[in-house]
Amino acid sequence: MFDAKKLLDQFLGSQMPGTNGSVRKGAGDVVGLAKSNPLATGAIAAVLLGSKTGRNLAGSAVKLGGLAVIAGLGYQAYKNYQAGQAPEPTQSLPELLPPPSDSPFSPDAAIQSEDFALALVRAMIAAAKADGHIDDSERSRIMDKVQLSGIGSEAEAFIRTELANPTDLDAMVSAARTEEQKVELYTASRLAIDPDTRAERGYLDMLAGRLGLADALVDHIEATVSAAKVQA
Repeated sequence: MFDAKKLLDQFLGSQMPGTNGSVRKGAGDVVGLAKSNPLATGAIAAVLLGSKTGRNLAGSAVKLGGLAVIAGLGYQAYKNYQAGQAPEPTQSLPELLPPPSDSPFSPDAAIQSEDFALALVRAMIAAAKADGHIDDSERSRIMDKVQLSGIGSEAEAFIRTELANPTDLDAMVSAARTEEQKVELYTASRLAIDPDTRAERGYLDMLAGRLGLADALVDHIEATVSAAKVQA
């Protein structure tokens, strides 16, 4: 079995040599980098999203790695929500730090298992598919580029299956067993896309409802993730 946490790092693009760690790169840049240094590709999500997002993770967020980025953003949003603050979007997010080691959001917490890391990857792929733009030809193009990334045959097969099959929302939602995990699942989904279509917005709203997240908490996640992205 492949390393789900490592795959999550490659999806979001941690700060690896030879990359700028952004969620989105031009397709040509991804292919060229993959050929020259497969281990430094990062941002596999860029291959899935293509031009579907016009924003990159800000510099302070890309230094943490995949799971830590999701956990850090989720923790920040949850903390502000619990403090009763107004979810006001800002131009930029202050430096993003890992959650405290004793927090359930910590990447080292027992709840942050390989299985849940896999659920987060599934959530990102599901969000990328939400508007139905990934048809057979698009899947073929995506997999050609994923293969160049050097992530391994098992991870490739997993991504291929997730792209081809309908999203199993029940299984994805049931993977989040705590409120913190529910926050992270929604955060990962929101990180994957900038919801600029009714289908994407509708999918995120449906996911939030199925996860049982309070509207105010969702607003905090939206504001935090938006602040973590900069215009590409």
